[in-house]
Amino acid sequence: MSIIPSFFNDRQTIYDLFNCPFSTSLSIPRSQFSNETAAFANARIDWKETPEAHIFKADLPGIKKEEVKVEVEEGRVLQISGERSKEQEEKSDHWHRVERSSGKFLRRFRLPENAKIDQVKAAMENGVLTVTVPKEEIKKAEVKTIEISS
Repeated sequence: MSIIPSFFNDRQTIYDLFNCPFSTSLSIPRSQFSNETAAFANARIDWKETPEAHIFKADLPGIKKEEVKVEVEEGRVLQISGERSKEQEEKSDHWHRVERSSGKFLRRFRLPENAKIDQVKAAMENGVLTVTVPKEEIKKAEVKTIEISS
């Protein structure tokens, strides 16, 4: 897997440039996200295809399953969203470094035609969300032998 250079803006990935049906993009313009959200907006998600299904795995450490929403919108768009709350600060706290991100995230994926969107399943274990989208069987073309007459 290659790393996408940072000169692409938040609404466009390398897949979008080639108009790939499997593209991923944020549907909300960056201006609607706060700076706090921008740090967490790009939750890392892997997408693999097996003969039986499309499988999405998202690293969401520190997020409870109740804080994550998985939806399939019209037009076969899988949307994964959620929010990581900011840690409670005390007046006596003296922070030396803040690197863990907090805020909202939203990722959208256009599912292919063979996706069974009515059978999508999601599970979360050890901070990893797994979304399984089964695929429809591709029917093999029926071959009919034609007898040749003389």
